[in-house]
Amino acid sequence: MDVADIHKNVKILEDGIPYTVDDLEFTKPGKGRAIYRVKLRNLIDGSITDKTYHSGEKVDEARTTYQQEQYLYKDGDHYIFMNTENYEQIFVTEAQIGDKKNFLKEGTLVDMLMFGERPIDITLPNFIEFKVLESEVAIKAQTISPQLKAATIETGAVIGVPTFINIGDIIKVDTRTGTYVERINKK
Repeated sequence: MDVADIHKNVKILEDGIPYTVDDLEFTKPGKGRAIYRVKLRNLIDGSITDKTYHSGEKVDEARTTYQQEQYLYKDGDHYIFMNTENYEQIFVTEAQIGDKKNFLKEGTLVDMLMFGERPIDITLPNFIEFKVLESEVAIKAQTISPQLKAATIETGAVIGVPTFINIGDIIKVDTRTGTYVERINKK
């Protein structure tokens, strides 16, 4: 693929390693070829690399696929998923999961990004329902803006919730931002 076809979130290969484009800056100097400054995130270990390309250069596109997996459980620093079609289990490291572990609930269906036979990333559903396990006592303050308090959900993550949320409530959380969306039911 031509370097001009690169844009954010495109997967490319550099030295046999898959990267995703996190940021792209295009510069056209007065003389010479255009310059593409690209911020690449390694899909294997998560490291960030800056790379510069010139117009006309070629890059290899990383051949990745998605498959649906069901999260089963955590074993040490590995998360175990099961393919929903052939029931094979896949082990994914905590480093690969990253902050998504805060919203990974047993039984959740995820889209797993595969590079050949190797899992490299997961995509959680946009919204997941969680039970509130712990909640701070709300202190009533006279302000115009809505008040939030810290609450611990069943995965152990702590998020900000409105003051009327209590222990045992089921809430909906936006997994992309880690924010409270709504209360599903009261305890």
